[in-house]
Amino acid sequence: MVDGKMLAIPLGTPVLVTGATGFAGIDLTKKLVAAGLRVSALARKTSNITPFDGLDIRWIRGDVFNDEVIADAVAGQEYVFHLAAAFREAKSTEKDYWNVHVRSTQLIVQEALKQPSFKRYVHVSTVGVHGHIETPPATEEYPFSPGDDYQRTKLEAELWLNGFAAQTGLSYTIIRPAAIYGPGDRRLLKLFKMALKPFFPLLGDGKCLYHLIHVDDLTNCLLVAATHPRADGETFICGAEESIGIADIGHVVADSFGKKMRVLRLPIGPFYWAGDLCEMICRPLHIEPPIYRRRAAFYAKDRSFDVSKMKNVLGYRPRHENKEGIIETARWYVEHGWLHL
Repeated sequence: MVDGKMLAIPLGTPVLVTGATGFAGIDLTKKLVAAGLRVSALARKTSNITPFDGLDIRWIRGDVFNDEVIADAVAGQEYVFHLAAAFREAKSTEKDYWNVHVRSTQLIVQEALKQPSFKRYVHVSTVGVHGHIETPPATEEYPFSPGDDYQRTKLEAELWLNGFAAQTGLSYTIIRPAAIYGPGDRRLLKLFKMALKPFFPLLGDGKCLYHLIHVDDLTNCLLVAATHPRADGETFICGAEESIGIADIGHVVADSFGKKMRVLRLPIGPFYWAGDLCEMICRPLHIEPPIYRRRAAFYAKDRSFDVSKMKNVLGYRPRHENKEGIIETARWYVEHGWLHL
């Protein structure tokens, strides 16, 4: 259900969601429909829209970087939630990431300014623009250090948007989510499966801090940002109250099912080499490598953020604590046959 204090958009207001068929997009779109708004949703022609069966949604099918598609989608809108993101796949090129992250942003906001009743554009980026956090926790002002094309183009979109809005007066807010999880998510499923094994492999000797955000909290934060007067022109990191170590996530999952889990520390160097070799062989063949350098590097980085600005400026405090949300998600996995005890 949508809390009326979070959503101040009047009934029947036209709103657009891009990336509506993604994990967070599904949750946000359903909340907007439930709140009685006139919802349009943009999705690729190959996207599955069956999760929305029976809901009153105007669908626009096509690429988010197509001029004509965007002109159709943005026409008459008062609010736009831009959640579309490119998949991290072996076949994805830098141009693919640029189109979905940068070009789409440019097209959407340029069309938005043509709409006489347009109110605000809510842009979803990523905490990945900051890269590894040497001195955690990091605020929104922490130096940028994107580590791949996905993060670099996300940052480019942010920087372009800031400059464009300064010149045109566009009302906008940027949200940088931490790692999004919750029932229905597949991103952390492998981690949960590992937690139920006798040994939980951990590469390197770092803390491997990870910052989570429950999908319900993220979408609530987006709803607040859409109308909050102090959110205009601001950027917010959206995450749980505190970060959590990867091994601690494993222990929460294992303990919740009465399992014993032991951490097995492994040297990270060989996994970097294996990742480089796999990518070198697989990428030209457009095959997903079994190991990426990026996946190995995941264990060498800390991602811990200060969410004070979200709490103090937007007035939003996460409803889901790490432990409670992890257990909820783990049990959902089991109930739906995704995780086997």
